[in-house]
Formats: sequence, C-alpha cells, structure tokens
Amino acid sequence: MHTLIHVKGKGDAVIEGMRIRESVLSRLPGVGGYYRWLLPFMPAVVGRMDLRDYELVLSLSHCVAKGVRVDPRAAHVCYCFTPMRYVWVDVGDEGRGGVGEWGLRILAPWLRAWDRGTAAGVDQFMANSANVARRIMSCYGREAEVVYSPVDTEFYTPDCTVGREDWYLVVSALTPYKRVEDAVIACGETGRKLKVIGSGPGLEGIRKLAGGYSGIDVLGWRTDEEVREAYRRCRGLLMPQEEDFGLVPLEANACGAAVVAYGAGGALETVVDGVTGVLYSGQNSENLAKAIVRFEVGGIGGDVGKLVAWSGRFGVEKFRGGYGEVVREALALKGRNLWC
Repeated sequence: MHTLIHVKGKGDAVIEGMRIRESVLSRLPGVGGYYRWLLPFMPAVVGRMDLRDYELVLSLSHCVAKGVRVDPRAAHVCYCFTPMRYVWVDVGDEGRGGVGEWGLRILAPWLRAWDRGTAAGVDQFMANSANVARRIMSCYGREAEVVYSPVDTEFYTPDCTVGREDWYLVVSALTPYKRVEDAVIACGETGRKLKVIGSGPGLEGIRKLAGGYSGIDVLGWRTDEEVREAYRRCRGLLMPQEEDFGLVPLEANACGAAVVAYGAGGALETVVDGVTGVLYSGQNSENLAKAIVRFEVGGIGGDVGKLVAWSGRFGVEKFRGGYGEVVREALALKGRNLWC
C-alpha cells in the first residue's frame, strides 16, 4: 500500500498489517492533526509517487490518489469516492476556518485543472454510486462503472433482545456540509430526544448548540460496537446532509432502524421513501422536523425484515463481484489476466 499520510494505529488490522509505503508528508511531526492544510502540496507529492514497477494499480481516491505515476502498460483502476468535493462542489467547506477557506477558493481553479488532467492516467473508473458517476462524467468527461460501497451485514445486524427507545440518532463526521445542526434544532425545538455520534472540527460548535436544549446528547467519537448498539436501539436515524453515497443509512437498516434523510445525492439510491425511511426536500431544520412527523405517523420501518433485506443488496459479496469484474476488464484491455 502506497499512501500520502499514514497515522499509525488509525487503520484497521488488515491495513496496519500491510507493507505501507508513505510519502515525505507522512514524516512531518504530528501530521495527523493538520494534514488538511497540506492540500496545496499533495498534487506535487503524489505525482512523485512512482508505481511504474506494478502491472496493476488500484487507487482509492477522493482527493489526489489517482495522480500517481503508472507504467503505460499497466492497468490503473480508480475507485473514486468523489472528485475533490471541496474544489468542485463545496469550495472551502472543509472546516479549515477563514484563512483555509480563502486559500481553497484561490487554489480551486488550479486544483480543478490538475484533477481533470490526471484523470487521463486512469484506465477505468469505478464510482461508489450513480450520483458520483454523474459527477465523474461532469468533472472528468469519463464513464464510470457503479460499484456500491459495501455494508458489513455480518457485523451490522438487528438484536431481537433489545427494543426501540424514544430517541433519534445522528452518526456523522462533524463538518459544515453535514448539517448536523439541522437535526439538533429539529429535535430540540420539538422536544424530541437526540444522540449525536461523531467527531470533527465542528464538535464544540454542535455541543454548544445542543446545550440550549434538553434531551440532546453529543457523544463524540464511539467504537463500531457502540455505534451498532445505537443503531439497534434508536427510534430512527436522521441524515440531514447530502452524501455522495453514504453507508450510514444502510448500516442503520441492517440493524433494523429506518431513516429520515434529506432527499438528494446518495440517499436517493440508499433510502426507499415510505419503506426503509422518509425522504424530504428543502435542506433545513423545519423540513426535517416535518419529515420526522411523517415518519412517526406513517409507522415507517416497522418491518425489520424489509430493512435488513434492503441493506443486503449492498453487501460485501456484491461489492467483491462488481469490483473484481471491473479489474478483470481493465487488465484484459492491457492483454493481462487476473488469476485470483
């Protein structure tokens, strides 16, 4: 595995057990705390990552990973989580603050040109949703095969020994575009209970906002096991943000919880309105509160079997099959075969 930055211990056991080759940026002291500020240097650094000894390169990219140097005879397959969101869609919306936001706005035209230019070095794009595939076409002018990110339906499961409790749940990174404040206000103003799980630069702001209401608990970061337990007990999951794809609603479904989600982006592919959850338009706290009422009155999500079956359509085996097929096709175009 080649990576720009590796903070030891942050990956799971599989990743930490790999032979990891880091860029020069990873040697900076305490880089895990300020790596977002290094974005202007990342294109140049990744362009010096020489992978020309490999016959197959799989890049996992939401920023610059697809810009590595690859032998023209090799197959380069990019699983693209999104073209750089913060230069194509939400310029400056990464929680960097005033100076960082203005810096991104100044750099955005150059970063967009670099991002578009390095797309030519990819033989085959995969997108984690049809939503992202459309963005890849818009930004890069390239087709992308849709291979949905997998939900671990063996880990995320219902628990028939526990019941649903009278509180809603948000599981999210706490950055501006996640719109977690909409959930806090919607629940706080209507007297509903809410638990917020997540961390990020907006954590203290969300805690301060929640402090003005009763029944709103901001729990910060929690383990996967704790998140699963919350899915199993919550009345429903709230997702007020627009996601590129979004595994959280599917994890919730797999644990038997239905979803109230803003009806845009990946939610249009992961949430079945009136069956696995409720979709609402107009991204604000008032419309979210109305959607929660519709969720409650309609008794959405009462059939746990349907929720679990729906999440199963996005399972690991489906992902492996789709991913492997795209890799085989890319290798075949280079006159090579994948034997595993």
